[in-house]
Amino acid sequence: MMALLVVGIFLFCIAAGVPIAFSLGLSALVYLLVAGVPVTVIPQTMFAGLDSFVMLAIPAFILAGNLMNAGGITNRIIDFANALVGHIRGGLALTNVASSLGFGGISGTALSDTASIGSVMIPAMKRQGYGSGFSAAVTSISSTVGPMLPPSLPMIIIGTLASISIGDLFVAGAIPGVVLGLGFLLVTYLIAVKRQYPKGRRHSVSEVGKSFFGAFWALLMVVIILWGILGGYFTPTEAAVVVVFYAFIVGKFVYKELDLKEVPGIMMDTLRTTASILILVALANTFGWILVAEGVPILVADGILSLTENPVVITLLMILLLLIVGMFMETIAAIVILFPVLLPIADSIGMDPIHFSIVMVLALMIGLSTPPVGVCLFVASQFANVKIMTTVKELVPYFVIAIIVLIIVAFVPSLSLFLPGLFE
Repeated sequence: MMALLVVGIFLFCIAAGVPIAFSLGLSALVYLLVAGVPVTVIPQTMFAGLDSFVMLAIPAFILAGNLMNAGGITNRIIDFANALVGHIRGGLALTNVASSLGFGGISGTALSDTASIGSVMIPAMKRQGYGSGFSAAVTSISSTVGPMLPPSLPMIIIGTLASISIGDLFVAGAIPGVVLGLGFLLVTYLIAVKRQYPKGRRHSVSEVGKSFFGAFWALLMVVIILWGILGGYFTPTEAAVVVVFYAFIVGKFVYKELDLKEVPGIMMDTLRTTASILILVALANTFGWILVAEGVPILVADGILSLTENPVVITLLMILLLLIVGMFMETIAAIVILFPVLLPIADSIGMDPIHFSIVMVLALMIGLSTPPVGVCLFVASQFANVKIMTTVKELVPYFVIAIIVLIIVAFVPSLSLFLPGLFE
């Protein structure tokens, strides 16, 4: 009964437009007061949720992404992507998706991808005759590929929660992420051909090579992360710090676009982003503690397992739950709350924790482009100056391909487990 109270208050707050973090905190506070539990539980559980050395990687990776972005990373990745696919029908839209594949490995977050790529690509697409809704849709959905690739903040959160190797999670998401990106490229191309969107000129081999070397130092950052972590040279947290220094050196001395006067502003942006993420994680941990105290994970597990013992049906039910939750809840909060709930169910049907982690992140990423709480959807629509529902209509074929890829990844474990297996 008390579990229904806390969940009901949380959902009411969300429906009333209260930010996710405050909704979690307020519902937890009401529960503690009604249940007669000391409110000191809130700071204790918040601290416990953040008391991990690995969590230090979050602000460092965010800072590295901001430094690389200020140092010219976005334009160079876009130029390289345009040199590769810009000559195909709908080339600028294809460049948008291809840029997200490259930039996602730099930022680690879908929202950073949407803001950085969208600010450049959406105005350019509109100038070339692409519809505003389509431009926003491509930018929004393609940015969801980013968190599947290293350095992925959702993967860091999961690794911290379940003591799973973050290096393994990083490489496990690579193949599913690339498959998802290729699916988005296919849909974009088919729509571009149907609507006869423009195509750019074909770049020469020398131009492609030049654009590659322009983006080389940016793309090398991902290699450094994986080589360092998987090779055992440094931990994910140490890797993040190394990448910060690398990003500064490349932006200042290689690309020579990073102005020292910008650094204080970059630091402040990093602090704001980090604070919003960590407050969310901390309060979500408090909310999750309450759910565990009320036995909700056991109730959910028993409820699903009582419906069926068929692993296929159970997997589909978990996917459906994640898709629905992703529509209403921010990704990191959903992970902190639901991962401990669903992992035992996944384990009961023989699902590897790494495989389940990839399925969970992929399912929740789709929610970033769905109403009513899809942050990538809102940001892209604002850049395009178009109504949300106009963008949503353009997103329908992308949702179809995303769900198809999700189901394939869920039922073909080797897509997630092949690369981690190579490093055992």
